Amino acid sequence: MSPFSGFNASTGKNTPIPAAFFTDLLPQVTDLDELRVILWAFRSLDQQQGDLRYLTLEDFLEAEEFIPSLGKNEKDQKARLAKALEGSERLGVLLKAENGEQMLYFLNSPRGRAALEALSQGAWKPEAHHAAAFTTGRPNIFALYEQNIGPLTPLIADALRDAEGQYPADWINDAFRISVTRNARSWKYIEAILRNWKEKGRDERDQRSTQEDRKLDSEGQYGDYILH
Repeated sequence: MSPFSGFNASTGKNTPIPAAFFTDLLPQVTDLDELRVILWAFRSLDQQQGDLRYLTLEDFLEAEEFIPSLGKNEKDQKARLAKALEGSERLGVLLKAENGEQMLYFLNSPRGRAALEALSQGAWKPEAHHAAAFTTGRPNIFALYEQNIGPLTPLIADALRDAEGQYPADWINDAFRISVTRNARSWKYIEAILRNWKEKGRDERDQRSTQEDRKLDSEGQYGDYILH
């Protein structure tokens, strides 16, 4: 195996880890497999969308970038994963729930506890074909919004989901970049750019300076979407 080449700016979206992990939890973690499971769960759950975030046993077993760290064959991987999951539950990091024959794992956080409570009360049912949502390389539209605009709301999430189905990923990425460059950080502005490209063609690129673009936008076709 090649040595790690180091972190760089193009690695992608960072995974947030609560400060309590370092101050309260890490001193209690004595098993390397438990640490692997906990860190992978942080990453996987962070890259899902919505409030009802959970992992299944299959999510762990099918994670090609994670499961090989638990052994060279399937038998060892399953055995070590089961032990590490039990340890993570015992530490209070993950919360387990049964859904028929399926095992669900929630992070022991306000969001995770709320989702588990809603499940126990029958307020929602897990998806029939759940899969841990990972983004490789380019961030998805939800990550772009949170990184450049602000916290997601249910209405915005619906709008983003619709846009992701309508426009190519590179259009969305470029539209976010333009909104940041022009200091016009709003979804309405980004949506207007995408809609304009769809109606008039993506190849119509302005070559004006940022200052001129900003003046044109505030007075022209994107004027209604600029936050003054």
